[in-house]
Amino acid sequence: MTRFVQCCFAAAFVAASLCSTARAAEPAKGGALSQAELEKGFEETLSGCVFRGYFTLRGQEQAKGLKEEKYTITSAKKLPGDDDLWVLNVRIQYGDHDLTLPLTLQVKWAGDTPIITLTDMLIPGLGKFTSRVIVYRGQYAGTWDGGGDHGGHLFGKIEKIDDTKEDDAK
Repeated sequence: MTRFVQCCFAAAFVAASLCSTARAAEPAKGGALSQAELEKGFEETLSGCVFRGYFTLRGQEQAKGLKEEKYTITSAKKLPGDDDLWVLNVRIQYGDHDLTLPLTLQVKWAGDTPIITLTDMLIPGLGKFTSRVIVYRGQYAGTWDGGGDHGGHLFGKIEKIDDTKEDDAK
């Protein structure tokens, strides 16, 4: 259960969005942003931000309530020569877990909206996860599954590290 949350954010971490304090790039005079502009904005937004929110456990939403999660992304970079893969250096915190590692994650686009995806990905120290996390206008939301026996939903806000408390960013 907690393993997946870490995975989700990483994907999450996840994994892809516009920080609530960051402004989206202005579109060219033609209207919509180019893919290169979207990716540049995504990289700038994710580098130095915190995904702060909650996750649920499928079938236990009422009994267990919301569980807190936090993903601190120090950097995000698209891999050269690949259309979908990004490396996120992330610190994953939830429950008793606190882990820092680089994650190579696939990011797909639905128009101007990035979706962090992972399918049956083994995350060292956490387990195998599948997740889809949408990032948009300073928020993230998605689903996660930890190997079929547990899963749920995740959601929260995205903040720049400069906008969070000093001790939260460490």
